[in-house]
Amino acid sequence: QVQLVESGGGLVQAEGSLRLSCAASGRTFSYYAMGWFRQAPGKEREFVAAISSSGGITAYVDSVKGRFTISRDNAKNTVYLQMNSLKPEDTAVYYCAAAPSSWGGLRQRTTTGYDYWGQGTQVTVSS
Repeated sequence: QVQLVESGGGLVQAEGSLRLSCAASGRTFSYYAMGWFRQAPGKEREFVAAISSSGGITAYVDSVKGRFTISRDNAKNTVYLQMNSLKPEDTAVYYCAAAPSSWGGLRQRTTTGYDYWGQGTQVTVSS
């Protein structure tokens, strides 16, 4: 079992920055690929970014490339999402998730590629 707790969300003006954190329980954090997803009201949950267990592979949805950076610290059992140049359309609840593999390729861009989910943290970007 892996328990995930997100933090760092909040209200920010457009072009501002936030850093989300996701703390994981358990001693096997370094075995899991990790992902960030988001869900806006009335919309489906969508992929944002993913990182392999070692941190050597990352992937992003096109809309956040160049603005968001995913990283992880396996010694701290934590994955991060640095979000810069935020836009109102980035407003959503952001979820982190853990996958039962080091890296599943395209599966890490889908919700079905993950077994464990956090409770989410709200990010609101005002114009």
